[in-house]
Amino acid sequence: MIDLKAIEENTKNAVEELLEVAKLEKGQIFVVGCSTSEVAGSHIGSSGSLEIGEAIFNGLYPPLKERGIHLAVQCCEHLNRALVVDKEMVEKFNLEQVTVFPHQKAGGSFATYVFHKLENSVMVEHIKAHAGIDIGDALIGMHLKHVAVPVRLKVKTIGEGHVTAARVRPKLIGGERAKYCL
Repeated sequence: MIDLKAIEENTKNAVEELLEVAKLEKGQIFVVGCSTSEVAGSHIGSSGSLEIGEAIFNGLYPPLKERGIHLAVQCCEHLNRALVVDKEMVEKFNLEQVTVFPHQKAGGSFATYVFHKLENSVMVEHIKAHAGIDIGDALIGMHLKHVAVPVRLKVKTIGEGHVTAARVRPKLIGGERAKYCL
């Protein structure tokens, strides 16, 4: 039996740890990729669960919302990894909205849950986030700003899904005489 409360708590702990390490500021973007199938212990894309999606959302959204950080949720490859975002982000970040919506068999259960849960959700094709978490090896790297820096979290799995996290830093440019302020 899947422990939804443990999934919610582990998600919350992972997100809060990453927010602490990444030092995100109000108005920045946090991207999430998630396979609820992997969380349930199955192969990615094989047995999605809206209930697991809800538990993950309940663990991650409150810490983001209270800090004023924008959520972007990546869909699966059947929607070319398009993202669910709040409509206000389209203008703020000059994003290109696309005409599609996720469902359990194209987009994934987590993205489907979030699309219906957020009040003003829309879909966009690309984003450049400031940090993110990947639950179940959904591969969020394409949606992170350059340069992504891996973050080793204490939470290694959520359910059975492997957890990977990253933050970003500005590019280091210049030659041997350059000085950097990080």
